[in-house]
Amino acid sequence: MNENKFKAAAQGPAGAIRTEGGLFSVLEKKLKLENYFEAGFPVHYVPKILFVMVLGLIYIGNTHHGEKTVRNINHIQAEVEDVRADYTTMKAQLMFSSKQSEVAAKVKAYGLEESLTPPYKVVVEKGEY
Repeated sequence: MNENKFKAAAQGPAGAIRTEGGLFSVLEKKLKLENYFEAGFPVHYVPKILFVMVLGLIYIGNTHHGEKTVRNINHIQAEVEDVRADYTTMKAQLMFSSKQSEVAAKVKAYGLEESLTPPYKVVVEKGEY
């Protein structure tokens, strides 16, 4: 079994150990934030900081509400497509079952037959009724 070994630290010029800074260490070096807090915490910035924080919370809440609304719309659109397909199917079945030949076949079981004489128009004179 192999033994655990430490890696040698990266050596810079003249044998000095080089540490690579991350994003925050680079920002700290460039902005020099420690100069702002030498005399204590600047209280006069608190209302502005709180305002920006409230705006951030409102922005996050609005984003969540928008995403929830989009998910709801997608769900309802899928449901509408299902209902539309059901409507089309039922309409086709109704149109088929209301054809004259289908109606005649269904009422034959009750002993009714299709009339062989065509219908005629009843004309009523103006003073007759």
